Amino acid sequence: MADETKGASAAQPGVRNDPYGSYNFKLDFGTSADKGGGGETLFHECSNMSVKVQALKWRSGGNSQIVYRLPGPVEYADIKLKAGVTKSREMWDWMMTAVKGSVERKNCSIILLAEDGMTEVMRWNLTGAWISEWCGPGLNAMGNGVAIHEMVLVYESLQRD
Repeated sequence: MADETKGASAAQPGVRNDPYGSYNFKLDFGTSADKGGGGETLFHECSNMSVKVQALKWRSGGNSQIVYRLPGPVEYADIKLKAGVTKSREMWDWMMTAVKGSVERKNCSIILLAEDGMTEVMRWNLTGAWISEWCGPGLNAMGNGVAIHEMVLVYESLQRD
C-alpha cells in the first residue's frame, strides 16, 4: 500500500510549477531589539544572499585512506543591495548607528513578490542585521540615469518562510 502523503508537494500531472520572477522584491527592515518600528524599502538589485556550511576534513586513526567530511561553522555571505536615491533617510540613519559605534541590529526580511508586485510569495528572514557599508551614487551631468546607491547588509542567521 503506497503512502498517500509521500510526494504531495511534488510535480503533479497538469499542474505547472513555474519559477518566480526575480524583479519584484522589497526589504522589510522590521524591528530592532530595543526600539521597534521599521519600514519597507524597494531595491533595484539584491545579490549574494547565500549560506555555506564549511566541510571539515577528518581521518580515522585506523583507516587513513578515508577522509571523512563533517559539518563545520556556518557562514552567511554579506548581501549587496542597490536602490534609487530618494528623500527617505531611514536606511542612511540606520547605517549611521554603526558609524557612531552603536550598531542597531534589526530582524529584516527580503520579500519576493508575485508578478502583480503586491502578493508575497516567499520570504527570507535575516536575524541581527545591520548595514556595514554604503556607496553613494555615481553622478554625471551628461547622463540621464537614476542615481543608485549601494549598501551591504550583514547578519547573523538566515531562515526561509
